[in-house]
Amino acid sequence: MIRTVLGDLRPDALGVCDSHDHLFFRSAALPGQELDDEAAALAEVRAFADSGGQAIVQWTPHGLNRRAELLPGISSSTGVSIVAATGLHRREHYPDGFVDKVQDQLAEIFVRELTAGIGDSQVRAGLIKVAGGFHVLDAHAELVMHAAAEAHHATNAPIAVHHELGSAADAVLDLLVDKLDVHPGAVILGHLNRFPDHRVQLELARRGAWLAFDGPSRANNATDPRMMDCLAALIDAGYTDRLLLGGDTTTARARAATGEGPGMPYLLTHLKPRITQYFGADVADAVFRNNPARAFTTDWRG
Repeated sequence: MIRTVLGDLRPDALGVCDSHDHLFFRSAALPGQELDDEAAALAEVRAFADSGGQAIVQWTPHGLNRRAELLPGISSSTGVSIVAATGLHRREHYPDGFVDKVQDQLAEIFVRELTAGIGDSQVRAGLIKVAGGFHVLDAHAELVMHAAAEAHHATNAPIAVHHELGSAADAVLDLLVDKLDVHPGAVILGHLNRFPDHRVQLELARRGAWLAFDGPSRANNATDPRMMDCLAALIDAGYTDRLLLGGDTTTARARAATGEGPGMPYLLTHLKPRITQYFGADVADAVFRNNPARAFTTDWRG
């Protein structure tokens, strides 16, 4: 099953999915661009639904303003399934002292939010979000990933990974899979479009992890211009069944309904048609429907 904010859902009922996004998000590293407006979040989800979207996976982890209590109402009023996250981001996203207060309790926090609920709500998380460093795993990243692996083994929840500018994905698999015995099919490697090296991505796919391309592009990253080439290399090598796409809307300015965009609908109004044109409807269906239905279940060996 896939754990949504309204309860467990059969994978074949998930539908067209944005595999990495944010409805609510507050980061100390992004002052003034908080996603904290319920009406704006609702408008964005409605715009996504109007474009054909049926599910959103929110990667906002513990301590970053998930607004879990609002997610069931947004899901019910729009008909869009929402998956919430537990986990912990890079240290710089939190106020001073926050990480120090929770670092000895991380596995316990993750398991509680996956099984009992987030905060005072009864909304349970459906995945664990963690983060690597820039080309290396620092002490904070290793601490969080050890806790994530412990929570994964207790709950079977998948682990989704933020890679700083798309780097250090190999180091993440070395730790989670090779040392901490997490099945590679339970690991979702995010932001790979920000490090558009075909050879690296092919090796990651060979190791059995999910490859998430999200954005769309930031001005300082070679994402959209090269993303189709990256996807083509993976598709040609037989890894269509390892690919995921998400919008990763992290600032109020980036929303489509209330900001400058492109926002969540861009996935379906722009990227999905291009993928269909270049690679065919079957590939688009795999990336937006079939693969998310497998990646976000607890039956990740399938």
